[in-house]
Formats: sequence, C-alpha cells, structure tokens
Amino acid sequence: MDVTAAAQRWADVWEQAWAAQDVEAIVGLYVDGAVYRALVHRPPEVGVEGVRAYLQRILEEETAIECRFGDPIASGDRAAVEWWASWVEDGAELTMAGTTVLRFDDQGDVVDHRDYWNDVAGRRPPFTGW
Repeated sequence: MDVTAAAQRWADVWEQAWAAQDVEAIVGLYVDGAVYRALVHRPPEVGVEGVRAYLQRILEEETAIECRFGDPIASGDRAAVEWWASWVEDGAELTMAGTTVLRFDDQGDVVDHRDYWNDVAGRRPPFTGW
C-alpha cells in the first residue's frame, strides 16, 4: 500500500465531500473499528457508525462550506494532511485551520484519525504560501 496515495485519496474525498456535505463519501474512507478523534481530549468516535454519527451531527450545523487540503506528508503507515476551511455556523462565519494525522491499513483505508486545529471568527483566506 502506498500511504502517500492513500492520504491523497483521503484529502481529495474530504475536499469534495465536506463542501457537499456528503457523509457517505467520507465514511467510505474508514474501516469498521476505526478510531476518529476530532477533539483529542474527548472520547473518540469508534467504527464506521461512530464516524457517520459524528459527521451527520456536525455537518447539519455547517453551511456555505469552503475547504482545501494540502499535500500529504507520509511515513510508514501514517500521514499528516494540512487543511483550511471556512463555513457558517449558527449564523456566524468561522475559519478553521488544522492538520489531520492518519494511520492506514494495508488496503489504504483509515484505521486512526486525529485532528489538531484552531479556529477564528470570520471567513479568512489561507496565508500567503499556504
């Protein structure tokens, strides 16, 4: 399995599916039993059903989503992918920038997902050179 290709597939699907709020396209990237941590200090969502429930809950709050993903940095069975996104939530614009650290199985599906991010009020474009 080529971890760089798996991570690029993950980034490509997320970039299209997040903006389209296509939960099933995103869920298709994860194995049953996957551990998904959107917030590292809270208990993870576990399995495909956990990922689906989390995404359905979160995406129903977001509108006017714009997002982009950087090139993966890969090593072994893991990769990190930087991302930048803006949307409207509860009537207010928000921008979030972060990195997701992923671990893949032999078929290139996600078994472990960890997000690290920060946010700011308003819709902000990425900084020069992002």
